[in-house]
Amino acid sequence: MVYISRFQTGQPVMAINPMLKQGVGMTSQRTRDRLVERLKEKGIRHPEVLRAIRETPRHLFVDEALSHRAYEDDALPISNGQTISQPYIVARMTEVLLEDGIPDKVLEIGTGSGYQAAILAAIVPRVFSVERIRALLVQAKQRFRQLKLNNIMAKHSDGSWGWSQSAPFDAIIVTAAPEVVPQELLDQLAEGGRMVIPVGKGRDIQELQYIKRTPEGFETRTLEAVSFVPFCAGKV
Repeated sequence: MVYISRFQTGQPVMAINPMLKQGVGMTSQRTRDRLVERLKEKGIRHPEVLRAIRETPRHLFVDEALSHRAYEDDALPISNGQTISQPYIVARMTEVLLEDGIPDKVLEIGTGSGYQAAILAAIVPRVFSVERIRALLVQAKQRFRQLKLNNIMAKHSDGSWGWSQSAPFDAIIVTAAPEVVPQELLDQLAEGGRMVIPVGKGRDIQELQYIKRTPEGFETRTLEAVSFVPFCAGKV
C-alpha cells in the first residue's frame, strides 16, 4: 500500500492505485493533462486540486458509453436522472473549501457518481458522503473500493439530515441545490468551518454560496451562477 502524507494534519491518505489511473485514447493521461490545462485557463490555481483532477480517472465514474467524453469540461448524465458535475465546478468548489487550509474532515451531501468524493479524498484525510439514492451509492462504493479510497465513509440517508453522529465538520460541500440552506447542515459546521453550496429555485436562478461559521454566526458570500439538480429530501 502507498500513502500520501503531505497534508497539514499529518494524517495519511490512501493514494489511488496507479494501475487504475491508466487509460488509452480519450481516457489517457495526456487527455487528463489537457483537461487540467483548461481548468488553469479558467482560473483554477490550487496545486492539490489540479493534482487530484490530473490523477483521478474520471472515465471510471461515467457510463462506459460516455467514457470518451470523460475529460471534456462538461457535466454528463449518470443513472437515476442525475449528473456528474462539470470538472470546472468540481475544481472550483474544492478550491474554495481549501481557502483557509486543508480541512481534516469534510462532509459531502450528494455522493452521486462518487467523483467529487474521490477528488476530496485525494486531498483531505477524511471524507463523509451521504447519498439518498441507494443504487447510486452502491455504484460509488464499488468505485471507491476499486480505487482503494479507504478514507471515504459513505451512507444511504436523507442529505438534509447531514451526518450528525460524525459532526462537527471542518467543511461541508453540497452537490444539489436547495431553495434555502438546511439548518441541520449549518448546525453541523465546526466553528471556523466552511460550506460550499448551490442555492436557488430552478436551475436558471441558482447561485453558488460560500458560508463560514464564526463565533458571531454565519458569513455568506456569493461566488457565481450555477446549475445543479434540485436538492430532494427523503431517500430511495
